[in-house]
Amino acid sequence: MELVPKKRLMLFAGSGHRSLSEEISESLGVPLSSVTLSNFANGELYCRYDENMRGADVFVLQTHCEPINDRIFEQLIMIDAAKRASAKRITAVCPFYGYARQDRKAAGREPITARLLADLLTVAGADRVVTVDLHTGQIQGFFDFPVDHLTAVPLLADYVGNRVDGEVTVVAPDAGGGKLARRFANCLDIEAELAFVDKSRPKGTHNIAVANDVVGVIEGRHCVLVDDMIDTAGSITAGAELLMERGAESVIIAATHGLLSGPAVDRLKNARVREVVVTNTLPISDEKRFDSLTVLSIAPIVAEVLGAVFGDKSVSELFRGDNL
Repeated sequence: MELVPKKRLMLFAGSGHRSLSEEISESLGVPLSSVTLSNFANGELYCRYDENMRGADVFVLQTHCEPINDRIFEQLIMIDAAKRASAKRITAVCPFYGYARQDRKAAGREPITARLLADLLTVAGADRVVTVDLHTGQIQGFFDFPVDHLTAVPLLADYVGNRVDGEVTVVAPDAGGGKLARRFANCLDIEAELAFVDKSRPKGTHNIAVANDVVGVIEGRHCVLVDDMIDTAGSITAGAELLMERGAESVIIAATHGLLSGPAVDRLKNARVREVVVTNTLPISDEKRFDSLTVLSIAPIVAEVLGAVFGDKSVSELFRGDNL
């Protein structure tokens, strides 16, 4: 007996960011398949797929948003259930990869939690990971299988490039963000200078930053302050304030992931910034939205990449190699 196998793509969404999953589904032209997700009385998570997936190419969509540990574990049990249901290949799609800032030991007796999460995804049964703008690219090395590292930099740069008129300086919020700032500047259609903020953190703190000085030409120029994420907005607003004090014409903040935790919204509202631009890799509730906030959709980019993965096509060609 001879059979000719057919490839079948199935999309399943976790409960973390349903609207983004629906946008990805619409952009890809593939409906979301049905899965039952619920909780036991004691809070344990439950998952059961409502459709046959034997031999299918399964994509499990889940961004690691609040409550982050529940979202991560929900994705893990969804992957485990898919593996036990004989899916041919399982791709964990994590628009925002949790614990990415804990990618190394910064002090003694600390964990490397980004590696732990990679191990959990691997043991659960994932064969591939798709994610957007990791905090550090080295996290890809924590996996022993392919990681498709997408970037929202061209999307953000295209929008910001149409919003500024005049001389532009792209600013990194710290010395470590120079590579991201250069990539952002290269994606702009206009010539831009580079600068960075000299930042320090009091020892033992995570969300407190002090902007000491700025290195680069910013006086009389429109400054674009770029970062991979905005959490409590302490670093980014301190940098914006310093830029305005040093004579910047205006400041636009651009970041991929808008966590907007704790005092972030109040800090951004009160900061001397013209606009804050993020993507929808994370859900942003109405309570966290404000007049100067712009949210761009990452869904078309993710959908295009999922189509390329399913069709065994190159992902790096979609980004001209800028997604490394």
